[in-house]
Amino acid sequence: QLQLVESGGGLVQPGGSLTLSCAASGFTLDYYAIGWFRQAPGKEREGVSCMSSSGGSTYYADSVKGRFTISSDNAKNTVYLQMNSLKPEDTAVYYCAADFDIGAITTAQAVCSRPPWGMDYWGKGTLVTVSS
Repeated sequence: QLQLVESGGGLVQPGGSLTLSCAASGFTLDYYAIGWFRQAPGKEREGVSCMSSSGGSTYYADSVKGRFTISSDNAKNTVYLQMNSLKPEDTAVYYCAADFDIGAITTAQAVCSRPPWGMDYWGKGTLVTVSS
C-alpha cells in the first residue's frame, strides 16, 4: 500500500520544539518533491516548507522562516520537519505530501504553492497544538 504517515505532533508550550516525521511506505521518496502543509481551524491549507526532489532546493513560508527546518533521510525513506520557537499561531494539523518529479524540474516554492490535487500522495496529518 502506497502511503505517507506523519507522526510527532502533540501539545507543546510556546517557545518549545517538535520534530515531525513523514514516513513513506510502498514507494521510495528518491524522485519525489516533498511538502509540509498545515491547516488551522477555519483557515485554508498552506504550504509551510517544501523540498525539491533533488534535495537541492528548499522553501519556507515567511511565517516559519528561521524557525522550521525540513530535512530527509533517504535510508529511512522519511522526511522531517524540525520546528523550534513554536508560537500559538503554529497550531494546526500538519500534513506531508509527495509529488513525483524525477527530473527535479519543480522548485520547492512551486511545490508549496500546489493545490491539494497537485500532489500525488498525502498523509492523514498530525495535530500540533501550541498552548500554555
